[in-house]
Amino acid sequence: MLTSKQRSKLKSLAANLSPIGQVGKEGIGPNMLSGFSDCLEKRELIKVNILENADGDPKEIGRELAEKLSAECVIVIGRKAVLYRNSSRDDVEHIVL
Repeated sequence: MLTSKQRSKLKSLAANLSPIGQVGKEGIGPNMLSGFSDCLEKRELIKVNILENADGDPKEIGRELAEKLSAECVIVIGRKAVLYRNSSRDDVEHIVL
């Protein structure tokens, strides 16, 4: 669980990120989860677009994504979700919280 200070820092880092993918009407599939998981291992912080035709509330979709990826849903603003997971790799620049 993230503290408010950690969440605030991650939100400021995510402000300049471009979305790496999108969730549409097909929902959350295994290939999508695999791609997002790989990105989390490389970057630790990702932004995802949730399209208008996606079934469900964007906040619920963001929480579901985070749960399936063993990540934290930092924030969902409009139709963009920001996810964070500490990487187990040594060759990436880790975010210090």
